[in-house]
Amino acid sequence: MYLRIDASDLPGPAYTPSGAPPYRNVHVAVQRRDRPAELLDPQPGDAPSATWTLECTAVATPAGTDVKGPYVQGRPGSRFVYLSWNAVDEAGTFTMFRRAKLMLGAIPEPVLDAAVRSGLLVGRLGLTDACGAPLCAGVVPPRIVWSAEPAV
Repeated sequence: MYLRIDASDLPGPAYTPSGAPPYRNVHVAVQRRDRPAELLDPQPGDAPSATWTLECTAVATPAGTDVKGPYVQGRPGSRFVYLSWNAVDEAGTFTMFRRAKLMLGAIPEPVLDAAVRSGLLVGRLGLTDACGAPLCAGVVPPRIVWSAEPAV
């Protein structure tokens, strides 16, 4: 099965937290499990949209479907995918300053079951929070909309 994240409404190339110096050359990427510095396809914070496709496995368990993969974090029953926000310096070094946690346990069971059958689970979300900052913290519906789609 594949998990595709379709992101829109990125917050821009800089972020200045209240009372702190600004983060410049902001990028967002999917963070690999147990390797926080390993980022999948970093996208600039001012891109019109961003898409990541992750290869996953779906395993039936007594508690429901468990989604696993190299970019899936957490324990069974509380799996998630991190979108990592980073400032990139002139040398190309990425420094993480916040993360959004896409909570897979919040996917409606019928949607996840349909995605297992179709081969593609899609999460669509905007990446700018209500204050105009890069989205962070746990992300659940309705902030993210999950659907099953035919795998291409």
